[in-house]
Amino acid sequence: MSLRVLILTWEYPPIVEGGLARHVRKLSEAMVREGVEVHVLTRGDDSVPAEADQHGVIVHRVREPTRPRDLSEFVTWVEHMNTDMVAAGVELGDRLEFDLVHGHDWLVGPACDHLAKRFSCPMVATIHATEYGRHQGWVDKHPQSWIHGVEKWMVHRADRVITCSHYMQGHVADIFGIEEARVTVIPNGIDPLDLQPVDDLATLRANFAKPDERLVILVGRLVYEKGFQLALEALVPIVRDLQDVRFLVAGSGTHEAELRAQATELGLDDHGTFLGWIGDDVLHSLYRIADLCVIPSLYEPFGLVALEAMASGCPCIVADTGGLREVVPPGERVGLRFNGGDAEHLGVMIERLLTDAPLRDRLVTEASEHVLRFDWQDIGRQTAALYAELHRTPV
Repeated sequence: MSLRVLILTWEYPPIVEGGLARHVRKLSEAMVREGVEVHVLTRGDDSVPAEADQHGVIVHRVREPTRPRDLSEFVTWVEHMNTDMVAAGVELGDRLEFDLVHGHDWLVGPACDHLAKRFSCPMVATIHATEYGRHQGWVDKHPQSWIHGVEKWMVHRADRVITCSHYMQGHVADIFGIEEARVTVIPNGIDPLDLQPVDDLATLRANFAKPDERLVILVGRLVYEKGFQLALEALVPIVRDLQDVRFLVAGSGTHEAELRAQATELGLDDHGTFLGWIGDDVLHSLYRIADLCVIPSLYEPFGLVALEAMASGCPCIVADTGGLREVVPPGERVGLRFNGGDAEHLGVMIERLLTDAPLRDRLVTEASEHVLRFDWQDIGRQTAALYAELHRTPV
């Protein structure tokens, strides 16, 4: 008999705030192919049906609460969403018998707890990142302190915790005070077929660089912990000494204004472009037209941008920190690493890779094989096996 599971997430395509939505979709579809009956409980708006079969995954949506105007109202918004999810989950439980509840990140923690207790079934929590890590340990003020508290409670409440890297396994066990044995490492995945570029890459590249210029890209949320400020600092001697280098910053976030101001102060305005938020087709195209992708994170649970770059044939340089160490292992085989937080060392590595074409070609070739280790079907198989193990264990 196949397992029937209820997955809770605050976003699911086509409602996409970030990488979480894509992760849950790919994982859910992979588990359906493994014979698991997957129901996803998430939020939605008038553009999506309240219930639909999306590639074998049954998606149930609660109407999204009015979006908060600022961070101070976000906690209330999350509480409202959880209340609505509990009501919808109870109704689902009256129609269907669920074997397990799986919540993704703290935003759905309270609803997961309530429904798992009501269904008398195990609860799994995937912790994709922590508030402690995002803020370098500064979680003494609201709402960071509240979010940190919810994460700690959720980790202790769950029958099993999943993290995307061994780094995150140790991080979660350390800051929340639980045994590492309660934390299972199942990595994120990538499907190279999802990385579809626009049709005319030559025209796209011409918008940002001349044929004889080299293009460096920075991709991700523009927040402090992504370390883009280090990359801008590192680029100053590069554009001065090599002269034919341009850069692109693709993304938006709370640190965007500071980064733009920094670029102006460093004299970089004539050497690059801030694109802001862009759609997936353009994003995936940037990897194809770039000569180098830099991932300079100060805190990084996994490193999906590095995987996307490698799968798209773009060599990458990553910070020697967090989950990036597992995505880009040592040895300069699939990518280069620099000392995390060290802009000068990053500059040295950027110049090395931009001026060494054989090295770039070798990294691209090796990386194309390396990314196959992060196959969604294997990740779905691992997750389904964990579900089966918990289902056999009395709650």
